[in-house]
Amino acid sequence: MEGDNHTQVTEFLLLGLSQDPREQQVLFLLFLSMYLVTGLGNLLIVLAIVMDPRLHTPMYFFLANLASVDVCFTSTTVPKMLANHMSGRQGISYAGCLTQMFFFILYICTDSFLLGAMAYDRYVAICHPLHYATQVTPWVCGLLVAASWAGALGNSVVHTVLMAGLSFCSHNRVPHFFCDVSPLLKLVCSDTSVILGVLNTVGALPLFVPFLGILGSYARIGRAVLGVSSGHGWRKALSTCGSHLAVVALFYGTLIGVYFNPVTTHSARRDTLSAVMYTVVTPMLNPFIYSLRNRDMKGALMGLIGRKLVLTK
Repeated sequence: MEGDNHTQVTEFLLLGLSQDPREQQVLFLLFLSMYLVTGLGNLLIVLAIVMDPRLHTPMYFFLANLASVDVCFTSTTVPKMLANHMSGRQGISYAGCLTQMFFFILYICTDSFLLGAMAYDRYVAICHPLHYATQVTPWVCGLLVAASWAGALGNSVVHTVLMAGLSFCSHNRVPHFFCDVSPLLKLVCSDTSVILGVLNTVGALPLFVPFLGILGSYARIGRAVLGVSSGHGWRKALSTCGSHLAVVALFYGTLIGVYFNPVTTHSARRDTLSAVMYTVVTPMLNPFIYSLRNRDMKGALMGLIGRKLVLTK
């Protein structure tokens, strides 16, 4: 496949997590179970929020959007990996690869923006509780969600267009379980200086800016909580922010290790294992994190499950 025309590459080979057939069987069962738990858990969160009037608040509005995005996020990568394991094939078409990369970037950036919006919601709730109803209105919540999708969409389009203009070498084996930007760039024969510049500037903004916003929000929350001498204030702040902080730590902890290092220094195995964390493990754990420490969410989920059990009798 020599030449300058990138369209000569018609297929990529996703090498996955293992080449051992026995390990592939175990991985198939493991990831199928995780995918089903992720889908069921996040959909229950959405249903509970929609059906329980007590949860019709800005915090749970953002949480429902985050849960919906998490289902789509996991569905972008895991089903294709499971299908490859079942069929014994590793191939994904050139167009399919770019499409998968487009939606992967779209959902991961939307996740990041939504986590930033949730941090703003918590900041206003704790630091300006008397102004919460006027500052975090339904219109503001809708605007923040719409802006999250718009910003993520723009970033995804830029990355996909730039990647589509690159020329790939004859080596089309991707040491990953989905089409991510970093492993694909290692297969490029043409000049990558432009897209690397985008990755280090524009591409980092949807992850970097919300992360800075989250740090700033929690710095102010921490300062406000330190001024409260009562244990009740500490407990309220922890119950309000603890779940969000845990999700932020899981999400950004792995992303920083992968995307905030030079592409040339990436280890394929490290990147793949980190990708498992933020594409599969974190979306699966989010429903448990947000429900186990939240009395209202637990009550709504129990009511939803109880209603389903009554209807099935």
